[in-house]
Amino acid sequence: MNTGLDAIDLALLRELQNDARQTNRDLAAKTGISPSTSLERVRLLRERGLITGYHAALDLEEVGRPVQALISVRIRPPARAVIEGFREWAHQLPEVIAMFVTSGPHDFLLHIAVPDVNSVYAFVIDRLTERREVADVQTTLAYEHVRSRVIQPALPAEQPRKPRRQR
Repeated sequence: MNTGLDAIDLALLRELQNDARQTNRDLAAKTGISPSTSLERVRLLRERGLITGYHAALDLEEVGRPVQALISVRIRPPARAVIEGFREWAHQLPEVIAMFVTSGPHDFLLHIAVPDVNSVYAFVIDRLTERREVADVQTTLAYEHVRSRVIQPALPAEQPRKPRRQR
């Protein structure tokens, strides 16, 4: 896998992940390039799909949703239409802040943020278990959510070296 990223691209991506609202002039200064080069490089990173958007990160406690839980959901029957229907429904729920479609014993992992533990219970009982296709639910309360603000692109794997021929 060749990402085609050089040290400047990596520096731009790192700095934008740290603060996407900084001016282009500040971004250029932090990465050691000219403002015009910075502007062009960032435009190319967006066009290539490496930068998919910008957003404001909210403090869940400050917005009244301090309690987080991870909920594993098994769907039956495991048919494409049933899985896709559940995915579309769950994605629209305001409590769901992230969702993973998974393999293994469960089909989904829902990350929810709610006001209190009673809201976790209500979400599971009143929303999830009311769905006909939900066969099993396992809930884990999260004490703390630590997430990486900066994601480093994967560097190309080093090609295995051919063994040297002995003379």
